[in-house]
Amino acid sequence: MNIDYQKRIEAILKTKREFNDKKLELRGYHNSDDHGNLPIPPVPFEPEPSHENGNCYGFRSTGQNFGRWIAEHPVYIHPESALAGGWTYGPSCIGGWPPEDAATHLFDLHKKYNFVQPGIGAMNHSCPDMTIGFQLGWGGLLAKLRHFRSFNNPTDAAFYEGEIAVVEGTQAWIRRHVAEARAMAALESDALVKQNLLEIAEMNEWLVENPPRNLREACQFLAWFQSIDRMWFCGGALGQLDELLRPFYDKETMGDEHAIWCIASLFFNDTHYSQIGGPAPADGHDITSPISFLILEATHRLLIPSNIAVRVHEGVNKDLMRKAIENLIEDKTGCCYACADGLDNGYARNGVPIGLARMRAKVGCNWTALPGIEYCLQDVSRVCMVKPFILAFDETYADEPSDMEALWNRYVEHMTIAVDTLKRGFDWHMKHQAKNSPELVLNLFAHGPIERGLDLSAGGVDIYRLTSDGVGLATVADSFAAVEQRVVREKALTWSALKQVLDSDFADAEPVRLMLRNIARYGSGGSRADWWAKRIADLFGSLVRETPTPDGWTMLPGLFSHGVIAQLGEHLAATPNGRFAGTPISHSADPDPGFMPHGGGAPTAKSTAVATVQPKWGNTTPLQIEIDPGLLGSLNAVETIEALIRGHNDLGGSIININIISKEDILKAHADPSLYPDLVVRVTGYSTFFRSLSPEYRQQVVDRVLAEG
Repeated sequence: MNIDYQKRIEAILKTKREFNDKKLELRGYHNSDDHGNLPIPPVPFEPEPSHENGNCYGFRSTGQNFGRWIAEHPVYIHPESALAGGWTYGPSCIGGWPPEDAATHLFDLHKKYNFVQPGIGAMNHSCPDMTIGFQLGWGGLLAKLRHFRSFNNPTDAAFYEGEIAVVEGTQAWIRRHVAEARAMAALESDALVKQNLLEIAEMNEWLVENPPRNLREACQFLAWFQSIDRMWFCGGALGQLDELLRPFYDKETMGDEHAIWCIASLFFNDTHYSQIGGPAPADGHDITSPISFLILEATHRLLIPSNIAVRVHEGVNKDLMRKAIENLIEDKTGCCYACADGLDNGYARNGVPIGLARMRAKVGCNWTALPGIEYCLQDVSRVCMVKPFILAFDETYADEPSDMEALWNRYVEHMTIAVDTLKRGFDWHMKHQAKNSPELVLNLFAHGPIERGLDLSAGGVDIYRLTSDGVGLATVADSFAAVEQRVVREKALTWSALKQVLDSDFADAEPVRLMLRNIARYGSGGSRADWWAKRIADLFGSLVRETPTPDGWTMLPGLFSHGVIAQLGEHLAATPNGRFAGTPISHSADPDPGFMPHGGGAPTAKSTAVATVQPKWGNTTPLQIEIDPGLLGSLNAVETIEALIRGHNDLGGSIININIISKEDILKAHADPSLYPDLVVRVTGYSTFFRSLSPEYRQQVVDRVLAEG
């Protein structure tokens, strides 16, 4: 029968839009990457708690309750999708930490240094190796768990009991979809839809026990993984998607349109993070293959938020790069770009072979990880670099007359305490995480946890390099530069006068605020603010990397904020860069919007500035670029964007995120998001529908577009 695959893709796209409407009604705004969760009310679930507070902790309790949750989860099958399954968020009573394990000894320091994300209790920020699942299937994973439970014969078999319950729950859930697909087919009058439903039933009946045999089954296996991964504390990492699917595509007999439909159906299931292209581990040759282009085509056809990264390196496939940029220009959104120079060479500085560094996959909004062999806790903690400055300034002004080195020395003291607080918190996490909230899903797809009977966080894998990100670089750099220029050099203000203006939040002092703000700011090139930014970034990098945590864990520094800048700024006083009290601090390592007069040359200037402050240890410091489509009309658009991407890679950059949207459109969409229901933007490293964001998060994007677009 002649199947119109494009029509099927359009059908699931229509449903995706309807789902987004319903999710906004049910949940309101959601300031994160777009997820594939079903828009249904909370599913009733009665746990069997292990704690007097009614929650479930530890392998046995969390595994058995989560496995039962999966088995009882509602079934969902879209009749035009290639795949079965849909998910909603798991119950909050399973996992987490009991109150007696809270890091109360650090609470005062967390408050003093404005920690809102200390990383303690964080989940899921490591990369699975999905080839394990492709080789074993759910039945093989179950057999592996039972084998090593017998082989290790632990005194307490809680690890194995919990993990077995998760796999058995997943199998039961798949079986229910098999029955549902057959029931739907029995009632279906459309011959093509009936055929599709019966194929879904037959495919999943096989996958209950067996590994996937073809591309469609591989995508279905990944969809089941995505679903339980999201339900267990919102995991989102997938891996090198083109290489995962390539062996199945090489045997594909159904044609490319069928393959694109299968991949689009996977993205409809969820927008897990993955990458395509990039250097091979052994010799660095580019691994782009035909399936890489089909993945791009699937994102282009479906046109919903996607989290695909193109790995950029010197030998990147020119056609893949061009196609990704063409899609970006046409769709106004698309892939992000992960730069091998900063990521691979940076990670190799830790003493690992470059071949191992090349194996790291970009599988988070800003982060990379080695599939199945590394526990890194990427993107889970933030060090507010602004609060140490405020504390340092308050101490320095009291010693007037003073100088910049006195201010800097006090800043170093407070930053040292802040980073030490972070490290002590990570030690606490490593001591307590496994016994409370284990990595139930990722343990199944890693090398070591099942074999050793140990959680990822507790010795299950071989490589441990924890990470943390600094936030507020431009706010601090511009503040240092403003104090230096207006107070120390020009003497337009005294230290005390500046302190008084800041304490009053610039009340009746707008000329003073503008005087402080209108200096040569970070990003403008060759300014004192640029010099301060490099000094601050180097300080943060050395504090994080040069000494381990007290318990000996190595940490890798990066500069990234996600969307936490408003939350961090909420409790901060006014700062000498002209920022009002309570307002957001600067985003990641990007210069603040408006750093270049009239916005001219902003993309190139930002690229240079962000590359200059990269810590370069394998953690990331993303570059965010906003481009006006009208500007591209007067240029060789593809070549211009490609030059920008390649140039940032050559400078040692790590991640590039790009939006293409006009000032007029972003203002209209902000004023009435319902007018632009399909507008997709990259807020930071993540992609989402613009109207799904709260007004405060939308404002972050608007400010950038207005200033630099």
